[in-house]
Amino acid sequence: MERIVEFGNGRSGVVSLNEPALRYDGNPILTAHHVNDAWTEPHLQVVTVHNGGVAVIDSETVMLFRSHLRCGISVLGLARSDNGITDWRVDPHPFLKPATADDPLAPGPDRAEIIEMEAGGVEDARINPIDGTYAITYSAYAAEIPNRVRVLLAVSDDFTSVTRFGAVLQRDMRNVVLFPERIDGRYVGLFRPNDALPTDTGGMFQEIRIGSAEDFRTGPWDVVDEPVMRTRGSPSAFADKIGPCAPPVKTDHGWLNLFHGVRTTMDGNPYVLGIALHDLRQPRMVQMSSIPVLFPSRADCRVEDNDYVHVPNVVFSCAMLRQPDGSLLIYYGGNDTVMNVAVSHEDILIEMCRRYGQDPGTGRLLYRI
Repeated sequence: MERIVEFGNGRSGVVSLNEPALRYDGNPILTAHHVNDAWTEPHLQVVTVHNGGVAVIDSETVMLFRSHLRCGISVLGLARSDNGITDWRVDPHPFLKPATADDPLAPGPDRAEIIEMEAGGVEDARINPIDGTYAITYSAYAAEIPNRVRVLLAVSDDFTSVTRFGAVLQRDMRNVVLFPERIDGRYVGLFRPNDALPTDTGGMFQEIRIGSAEDFRTGPWDVVDEPVMRTRGSPSAFADKIGPCAPPVKTDHGWLNLFHGVRTTMDGNPYVLGIALHDLRQPRMVQMSSIPVLFPSRADCRVEDNDYVHVPNVVFSCAMLRQPDGSLLIYYGGNDTVMNVAVSHEDILIEMCRRYGQDPGTGRLLYRI
């Protein structure tokens, strides 16, 4: 099975079940050098650009990227491109920094609480297009409480301004993505809770849960305790950690859910990208591919000799955009250091879920090797 795919800038290629995603040969598409050319003040110089949420607004593609300042705190910057691949223009100031007393805030949330939750940095934004606006879910780290991370919500209509709505849930959470339309009258999301384990794998790090709410801005979110996807430490590329990456993409055959997975090795925790297919009307019904869409490689972090590299063997995505022909642009960070893009096709990813699946509750393979 093969499909011709388009990057959107005149480049094309072929994907298959053997090679489900093609890397753009011009990667990386955005680096710390591009940001530092725009953010010239010394305290705003960065060493990474990665994990960007992406959306198309009118004829322009916008990216909310994460960057580590040299002091170690993460902020969110905004870049724009006419074709979503090349010639990214970085806005001259960060789009979202740790909250202050002057930032626009929706009625209701406690400003002091948000300031405390974001003091350690903001990162990994997902741009969820819904109801004619853009719901931005992002992770926020506390500065004085070790390992406390909450997912917060901000809303923007045009990415010229943004309003914070506070924590999505009053509990530690790492990844939250929203389906782009209501299902049975309710907003639906995928959630990856944080665990109290001293390590970064195992326990609830192996679970993706599903929840719904009457209002995505204010909640409350009813998150189902029983995971919709779980790995249980099975011998797979996703054995020790999973979490939703990009907001789900609608196809005629179901919602494609791009997720990240980790299998602990003797030399660290490599991150891969996986794919699952949720039923259009009953998203708790899931088919999950056992074969990753993308493994990390040396091609994912091309940097200059003197550049900083943050974390080796990582591909991590916060955005997947569907093209009219079924091609899928996958925007992903390489080694938590640079921004890249790859292209796949919905027919290939759906077939992977159907033909080479694993049980979403146990991790058991559903085909013969």
